[in-house]
Amino acid sequence: DSEGPSELEKSFAGGKIALVLGAEGKGLRQKTRETVTALARLDMPGAIRSLNVSNAAAVSLYAARKFIANSE
Repeated sequence: DSEGPSELEKSFAGGKIALVLGAEGKGLRQKTRETVTALARLDMPGAIRSLNVSNAAAVSLYAARKFIANSE
């Protein structure tokens, strides 16, 4: 979520990670926001505040894999 309170990389914890991505434009549904363990954002340099969902997924999966590799 581009308005998430923390950076994605800082929200990872524990051994299991589930990434939940919202629809482009509308973002996450309210019930989903209330249910997730952590609400995080991808920090983007410059004027662009968010990516389309496929690019956000790719960046998020890369960050999650990097976290897991450093935890092993």
